[in-house]
Amino acid sequence: MLLNKRISVWYFLREIKTQMLFIGIFSVVIGLLDMLPWFQKISLPLNIPALLGTAVSLLLAFRTSQSYERWWEARTVWGAIVNDSRSLIRLVVQFLPESEDKIIKDFAERQIIWTYALGESLRKQPFSEKVLQYLGKNNISAANIPNALLDAHSRQLKEIAEPAGLTGFQQMQLNDMITRLCDSMGKCERLKNTVFPRSYSVLVHILIYVFAAILPFGLDDSELMVEIGVTFLIPVVFISIEKTSILMQDPFENKPVDTPVTSLAQTIEINIRQMIGEQNVPAKKENTSYYEM
Repeated sequence: MLLNKRISVWYFLREIKTQMLFIGIFSVVIGLLDMLPWFQKISLPLNIPALLGTAVSLLLAFRTSQSYERWWEARTVWGAIVNDSRSLIRLVVQFLPESEDKIIKDFAERQIIWTYALGESLRKQPFSEKVLQYLGKNNISAANIPNALLDAHSRQLKEIAEPAGLTGFQQMQLNDMITRLCDSMGKCERLKNTVFPRSYSVLVHILIYVFAAILPFGLDDSELMVEIGVTFLIPVVFISIEKTSILMQDPFENKPVDTPVTSLAQTIEINIRQMIGEQNVPAKKENTSYYEM
């Protein structure tokens, strides 16, 4: 995700350049044809393209609303991950005696790696060197690495519960935090694996192109450039709105409008390392490129 809150206009234009070219060519051709005597005889009441344009607008409004809900849910879930990661380590530090410093650091390091591994797995990216080193060092191998790391949390908690003198209530609280992290992971996976129905996009595209096809026949033929401009501009606006919703509907595709999982993982790492008393806390990396790497 872009960290500087700005998305390049050229980036957005590149996303819709094919549709813009197609509509541009069509508007010029249909505008010229409409000047011919035979085509001038074809006339439609302006109410017909207006009615179709209204239908397209309603469909696009629904599509944009649903896409924004998916995007916002992903951001909310990762906000919960930030809070629950801090809470888990805070409870570990509070419940375990200072003599168990190594166990505290084990939990902290595993939780840090979990956040990076979850973000990278959601984006279908190769694991970073930091994650690979941890997995190799601890001999962790599984189809779902984030889930395996949470399993390691649970196993270690079970092993230390009696030696560390944890009460049943304390153990239940720690288990509850791990369960909440697992729930958040499941929500992210649901958003990643549940795609927006393709048929809806096809329907919207067809209606936009039908609207563009009939619009010139409802306009005045006396001004060629105005007719071409209107035939081009309105469908392009519809296409732009639809492309905006498409960019938002998949929040884990490593695009400028994505949930900033790498940035959030860095925040979690800094917070956790400070909580366990580490002095050399890494600074948060600022990325000025389009994508988090």
